[in-house]
Amino acid sequence: MPSREITFSKNVFLPLTTVCHNRCGYCCFRTPVDGECILRPAEVEHTLARGATLGCTEALFTFGERPGLETGFTARLRETTGFSDILEYCEHLCNRSIAAGLLPHTNAGILTYQEMDRLRQVNASMGLMLETTARVPAHINSAGKDPEVRVRMMEEAGMLRIPFTTGLLLGIGETRADRVESLEVIRDLSRRYGHIQEVIIQNFCPKAGTPMAGVRGVGPDEICETIRLARDILPDEVAVQIPPNLADASRLIDCGVDDLGGVSPLTIDYVNPGHPWPELDQLQTIVGDAVLKERLCIYPRYIEKGWYPPVLEPLIRKLAQQIMGKERTA
Repeated sequence: MPSREITFSKNVFLPLTTVCHNRCGYCCFRTPVDGECILRPAEVEHTLARGATLGCTEALFTFGERPGLETGFTARLRETTGFSDILEYCEHLCNRSIAAGLLPHTNAGILTYQEMDRLRQVNASMGLMLETTARVPAHINSAGKDPEVRVRMMEEAGMLRIPFTTGLLLGIGETRADRVESLEVIRDLSRRYGHIQEVIIQNFCPKAGTPMAGVRGVGPDEICETIRLARDILPDEVAVQIPPNLADASRLIDCGVDDLGGVSPLTIDYVNPGHPWPELDQLQTIVGDAVLKERLCIYPRYIEKGWYPPVLEPLIRKLAQQIMGKERTA
């Protein structure tokens, strides 16, 4: 019987701005406009260069949702970067990432069809956490977390044939039935459009200074049950992913995990800064008897289908060959 495979992507995490129009009850990522809230172009270039030297293949660009709606942000962005629109800035940096040899993957929160169509021209894949289809108090001040809005964006990503990552956030006030419904919604989108490449099962971690600092997170048994639900509900080709820095991943692998997501040898998890990534050489210990395999941020079946912009073809082929070379010499 063939050995089971667990995959991961080697990346750099680039939070272009921590300004966000949402006010989620569990978030410590968001900061005011008057702080150090924007990643400068030189910092991005430096991280991309170092990431390439370390063998990273993915640049994860993320930022707060609709920061331009926050008073003073546009002027601050223009002063810091020379750009007056965060998507224009992101697009520019995606091109810089390609030039540096890393495939861009952008998580930008809610985008319109036209905005996604624009960004897909310079991205190998994109993502948006569904989190939950339930309406929970944690999202009461976050218009962008409206489940209908998020599902609609995921559907439009399917229409645009964007290889897509989504996921659930456990422990923010949803029930087991809500989790089942959320997974069924993702399943139905995947069946209709075929664009969902991975679903993250992520546990909420309480953070000091947030409204939900005193809320207890879910335990490993509950995470395991949700992983099993995901594996039962989702199509076989959709990977079930867990972040290995937020829970004891070694206890969860046998629940049905296929992927460990992006792990960085260089940058921290800015959304969960108190939870460092495991060292890359620890990943094999985490997956136990399974075969650990590096992957790109665009899964092989989408490469075969040609679901990527022409500008990325040379880099995708080059990096895919590099990964295959590492496997042969391992």
